[in-house]
Amino acid sequence: MIFFLLVGIMLGAVSVVFILQNSVPITVTFFAWQISGSLSLVLFSAVMTGVAVALLVLLPSFIKDDMYLSVIKKQKRELEEELAEKNRIIAEASTVVVTESSLI
Repeated sequence: MIFFLLVGIMLGAVSVVFILQNSVPITVTFFAWQISGSLSLVLFSAVMTGVAVALLVLLPSFIKDDMYLSVIKKQKRELEEELAEKNRIIAEASTVVVTESSLI
């Protein structure tokens, strides 16, 4: 996980350097729209749009994983409570057996 974070930071830094070195005014045409601005602004907007799209694509899996994790934590808590109850019953039964055998 840390590796991917570091790679992302490095790619972001390289992107920013590339954007800052390309400040030539350009016109971008997309269907009927025409946008004029510096190349660095257009590139920065494209990178940020890509980041936003990637986050939107990943968001459902993050939510699914979070819900799955909460279900697993609930099951773990229930099993720990059940184990504690069984251990208590075993401890009570063993003390009863020990006291009965000492009476004989």
